[in-house]
Amino acid sequence: MEEEQLPTMDNTTGIAIASPKPNKKRVKDGGGHAKNGEEEEECDVEAWDTLSKSFKQVQSVLDHNRDLIRQVNANHQSKIPDNLVKNVSLIREINGNISKVMSVYSDLSVNFSNIVQERRRVKNRGQSNLENNSNES
Repeated sequence: MEEEQLPTMDNTTGIAIASPKPNKKRVKDGGGHAKNGEEEEECDVEAWDTLSKSFKQVQSVLDHNRDLIRQVNANHQSKIPDNLVKNVSLIREINGNISKVMSVYSDLSVNFSNIVQERRRVKNRGQSNLENNSNES
């Protein structure tokens, strides 16, 4: 019997994040049976780690931006000239952080695509080797 794994909690947002079961994940249909005769499919830890790391980076930058935006709003409401001048640099920092988020998502897209392509190459190589071995017999 499989043990149910509880989601972990993201410390920065307080949001529950489901993590993959170590090394294996079951592929099941709605009735609890394996799909298409597949028993188990290995969970791709590298892909999960790539996603997790990127989302944590993005969340950190977005949390910082939230704080900066609060400061900009407070400065604006104060109508104090020095505070309004400070907003210029705060808004530049917010824009720079948005660029960082875009960069992280762009890198994530490339990295994830590379992982998927590599898995397909490995899978196709394995199938090709199986076909060659069965043809040689």
